Amino acid sequence: MSTVAFIGLGIMGAPMAGHLLAAGHDVIGYNRSPAKVETHVARGGRAASSAADAVRAADVVITMVPDSPDVEDLALGEDGIYANAKPGTLHIDCSTIRPDVARRIAEAGAERGVRVVDAPVSGGEAGAIEGTLSIMVGGADDDVAAARPYLEAMGSTVVHVGPPGAGQTVKAANQLIVAGNIQLLAEALVFLEAHGVDTEAATRVLGGGLAGSAVLDRKAAGMRARTFAPGFRIDLHHKDLGIVTAAAREAGVAIPLGAHVAQLVGSLRAQGYGGLDHSALLLQVLQLSGRAEDEEPGRTES
Repeated sequence: MSTVAFIGLGIMGAPMAGHLLAAGHDVIGYNRSPAKVETHVARGGRAASSAADAVRAADVVITMVPDSPDVEDLALGEDGIYANAKPGTLHIDCSTIRPDVARRIAEAGAERGVRVVDAPVSGGEAGAIEGTLSIMVGGADDDVAAARPYLEAMGSTVVHVGPPGAGQTVKAANQLIVAGNIQLLAEALVFLEAHGVDTEAATRVLGGGLAGSAVLDRKAAGMRARTFAPGFRIDLHHKDLGIVTAAAREAGVAIPLGAHVAQLVGSLRAQGYGGLDHSALLLQVLQLSGRAEDEEPGRTES
């Protein structure tokens, strides 16, 4: 088994690291919040006091952090991965970042003898806990082959989609589809409620037809109950849709529906709901329909 440095033990990273522990790997965890590291140690992992400390003895480094600047700082900083990793180390970035940043990081890694794979994940907190994530992988053939055993410990669908950066491009498309599905599910639920239909029965039968989707299966019950504990926060989906719209503009591709949903997500975030699950798009449909409820769950200053 390998020594794996896992950096980023948040909602997604903690269970992902747990699956690597269960597979028998020696997992050294680092997170800016010490409490997350303590939980990792309680599960059988080891602790590091810094990212540099985590990677020095590692064969594989996995990063799962919020945004492109976070990955760049971790990879390229003076106390980061590439300055401290031993030659031949495999860096698997499971974060969701800009495709151009992923390509730049892969080039920088190659210059310093580090093999880099971009491997963003989809499936949310439930998929991370269950080990059923869908993982879209970009990188050189040999590097992806080396990364596959670690990825298969964390996900059930692992697909090599192309060269460095391709994984992030596919993840951007994934986030575009997911946001659109959640928005339409929110609209459908408000529509059904307005007509007095039993929404539990309605979503059950919709799920058995062409309207069925993973989004409906995983999100409808919480939306009906108005519970929006974050499996994937509005803040993060707002960031991801920024990646989509920028990449589409760069390629000269029109995404009219996606751009509109990106504005709706941005509006909800501006209202202070960034800490809620992305299924909270339902709240905005209620507002636009004049059916907003008195309670404002999870509202914070953005």
